[in-house]
Amino acid sequence: MEYIHAHYNPYIVTLSVFIAILASYIALNIVGKVGQSTGRNKTVWMSLGAFVMGSGIWSMHFIGMLALEADLSMSYDLKMVALSAVFSILASLIAFYVTLEAVTRLWKISLGGALMGAGIVAMHYTGMAALHTAVMITYDPVYWLLSLAAALIASYAALLLFRRFRNHPGFSTWKFYSAIVMGLAISGMHYVGMAAAQFHYTQQELEGAPPAGQMLLISAVAIVTLFILAASWAAVFVERHVLERMAYSDPLTGLPNRHGLQRYFAKEFTEKTEGAVLFLDLDRFKSINDTLGHDVGDELLVEVSKRLQQCVKNQGIVFRLGGDEFLIASSTGSVDTTIQLAESILDSIKQPYHLANNQLFITGSIGISLVPQHGFERTFLMRAADTAMYVSKNTGKNKYSIFSEDMNQRQIRRMELEKDLRNAQEQEEFFIVYQPKWDSQHNRLTGMEALLRWKHPQLGIVSPGEFIPIAEETGLIIPMTDWILEKVCEQNKIWQQIAGIHIPISVNMSARMFECSAFPERIAQILADTGLEPQYLELEITESIAMNGIEGTVDQLQQIQQQGVGISLDDFGTGYSSLGSLDEMPVDIIKIDQVFVRNIDHASKQSIISTIIAIAYNLNMEMVAEGVETVEQIQFLQSKGCYIMQGYYYGKPMTVEQMNQWLEQSADHIPLAE
Repeated sequence: MEYIHAHYNPYIVTLSVFIAILASYIALNIVGKVGQSTGRNKTVWMSLGAFVMGSGIWSMHFIGMLALEADLSMSYDLKMVALSAVFSILASLIAFYVTLEAVTRLWKISLGGALMGAGIVAMHYTGMAALHTAVMITYDPVYWLLSLAAALIASYAALLLFRRFRNHPGFSTWKFYSAIVMGLAISGMHYVGMAAAQFHYTQQELEGAPPAGQMLLISAVAIVTLFILAASWAAVFVERHVLERMAYSDPLTGLPNRHGLQRYFAKEFTEKTEGAVLFLDLDRFKSINDTLGHDVGDELLVEVSKRLQQCVKNQGIVFRLGGDEFLIASSTGSVDTTIQLAESILDSIKQPYHLANNQLFITGSIGISLVPQHGFERTFLMRAADTAMYVSKNTGKNKYSIFSEDMNQRQIRRMELEKDLRNAQEQEEFFIVYQPKWDSQHNRLTGMEALLRWKHPQLGIVSPGEFIPIAEETGLIIPMTDWILEKVCEQNKIWQQIAGIHIPISVNMSARMFECSAFPERIAQILADTGLEPQYLELEITESIAMNGIEGTVDQLQQIQQQGVGISLDDFGTGYSSLGSLDEMPVDIIKIDQVFVRNIDHASKQSIISTIIAIAYNLNMEMVAEGVETVEQIQFLQSKGCYIMQGYYYGKPMTVEQMNQWLEQSADHIPLAE
């Protein structure tokens, strides 16, 4: 039997090895996307990876066969060629499937490697069977076994590399080297298998030159294969650089978002890092958004982001978390440089903004957590910085605060209060106290103010200054206010029926109540359900609600006022309202804040009180002075024309039982029904 001597075209061999390495590198990239994807995306990436790797292995094999140069006339069975491609893709699919789980048992890896190796062997020898030629092909058993071993080694190597890079979709030098090793292993298996093939014939007339179409076939296969691999690589590139940018960037400012923040922390904050996290929240941004519109608000956020980036420069990265919240993460720098950065940010933000023909002023509150002093874990650092930011906001705004353990304890207490507050109403832990308002000119009761109190089962009485802000932030203030309105109206009706007392009782309102346009209808419904006439109910609002509240607040107040319900302006003189707009506000009563009353011996406070009284008198508004505790305060207020007073001098806040006793003792000074 005469053997045919064959050799390989080195250029085509090089091309086949290059395709194997390229397919391996793309497959290692895609396996990283499989590891980070979920649901349908995981299936899509796994299918794409199996197709790319399978077609790469198959095309490498096919081009390798075309690299064989011998005096043979060869053609291929297209059905067998397609079947060999199916085996290659199925083998690759097995490899990707084994990498799905974060922890895979040894038997599963062993079985997966064996099946993948068997698939590659099936692909190779099915492709050899697709070869149509008059010669006889036999296989050297030693080389055949070596090719089988090479296929198994290449398969197990691929599985190990896939698991090694399942969570690393980006470029790395080690991944590049691994792709070279993996590509050479696949190529080695092919050429060992080809070495096992022996071509021999007995008919001399079969000798001849290869057909002229051979090179055209090689070029077509190479071009199609490279096109498939290039398209797959382009898909990975687009996903990483376009879709990933959309996923990890804020569309308004272009800054990295929360997802980008997670990646930054995982990469930059290690045990050797010294840095900081600065949590920034803009002060009174909502007022600008509500009064000038969201378009101006968006422009302001863009300008703020630019100023932040100018301040930070190379000291860290600016992230937008949403709304008016920004975070600056710095993995370099000391405490002193962090403080300098915070001061420069505050100074930059408070400079005027010129937007849409408006000159705007805004400030920021910053909370700082330090690395490594406060740890390295992203969640805790952000929570610590957020806690410190609220300290800045609650202690005057336009300042920075560095997180401390004391703040942490307050945050823990706040979280516990928030949790318990959600069940407090259902557990009947709320109760109402009433403080009398006294007409000092006629020496009689003229009204009351209802105040909400919370008796915690373990902590006792919780200060309203502590739980009311939590209720407002969480939205719990809305059902709480509904409850107090119903209870106050019911109690007022009881006093009218039993004691014959007809006086208005006021209830403090939160801005959250006006977020629903149906609030006036809710007031009307409560009055109807309790049978209380509207003139015996008053709503107390703050200046910020009336002047800087949500759109439609003034209209709602006017609707409530038209029902006959009184509107009083609480804590007047401490807010931000414009005196020029006071006459346009739907207000019946002005309450002079106790800050001025308690310091009535100061000349400046006396001037302010005199001015407030003069304003109310000229606008035909009633006046109530809060915090009255001494005879001297009463005498000064009366001298200026203010006679309705509220404070400990006339009565402290009392429960219903205490108020009933007080009413009996003050019966001679209580107006009864005619």
